[in-house]
Amino acid sequence: MTKKTDATAETFTDEERAAMKERAKELRASSRRASAAEKAAEEEAAVVAKIAEMDDPDDRFMAERIHAVIKENAPHLAPKLWYGMPAYARDGKIVCFFQPSRKFKTRYATLGFNDPAKLDEGAMWPTAYALTEVTAAEEARIAELVKRAAG
Repeated sequence: MTKKTDATAETFTDEERAAMKERAKELRASSRRASAAEKAAEEEAAVVAKIAEMDDPDDRFMAERIHAVIKENAPHLAPKLWYGMPAYARDGKIVCFFQPSRKFKTRYATLGFNDPAKLDEGAMWPTAYALTEVTAAEEARIAELVKRAAG
């Protein structure tokens, strides 16, 4: 269990509070950018830098591969940081994101999809996938999912 830092914030873990602080920092940085082209370039550079600084080599490798697969199969999705995680947006709304296992001290990384993702299948469908490695088979499945999700 994650240690709480004070009695007033008992509902959030240290990792959750850190993610919220990262999101606030991302929003402040986003509001300061001048042009759309500059914003896009800076956001992609921030995603690439965040991936490069991942401590766990497995998380880093998976994030690099997922970034490449998304760029190749859904180039219209814009890379951006979202709560300190690599994410990809359409019209400013996050479609999918990569959550490294170390982010919240879980045993696997996650490829998640938010509600703008067009993955609907009947009345129930998955919105997140656990990842322990990314091989050619997973890359193919990710490419398929991202193409569908991106619309």
